Amino acid sequence: MDYSPDPVRAAGPPAVTEGTPDGPIVLVLDPAGAAKHDGLPATWRPFADRWRIVWCRMPADGGLSEADEILADPPVGGRPVHLVASGPFGEAALGLAERHPEAVRAVLLVDPAASGYVEAGDGATADEYWEQDSAPRRAALARSGVDVRVIAHSEGGARDRIPAPLPLGHPDVAEAVRKSVADLGRKE
Repeated sequence: MDYSPDPVRAAGPPAVTEGTPDGPIVLVLDPAGAAKHDGLPATWRPFADRWRIVWCRMPADGGLSEADEILADPPVGGRPVHLVASGPFGEAALGLAERHPEAVRAVLLVDPAASGYVEAGDGATADEYWEQDSAPRRAALARSGVDVRVIAHSEGGARDRIPAPLPLGHPDVAEAVRKSVADLGRKE
């Protein structure tokens, strides 16, 4: 998948924020640039009554800077931040967690090995290699209290419809994030 700047995807705000100010913070690094019109993808809207969602649009100028600024200023009341990223922004998400381990509770990744094209159905295998390669980095984050999880893979079937990485607005991704945030909340 080509993530070079696309003027259509780059249009719009660098970040969209919705949700309750009291819940956990879910900070999304979206390579596709969804939420262009100041609204979350439909699959994420039901979570806004429980979470504070900050959807950073990576094609827009300032999307990654916005995420870094949010993490640099620790959340009010020590609320956990769950950082969600896919494909080419998995490494950026790990880097943000390394710079701000006091603010990040978890890094939730979708097809992290898909920094370029991955054949349909090969997402899980590519992610296994990524997990082997990133093991020392993930272990260091775990020692800092940051849980790193691969929560979804492109299976390449009719449900995915496109090669890895799955879009963050995909229903399977939204459900995997919901389950992970709930699971991590029980562990706190």
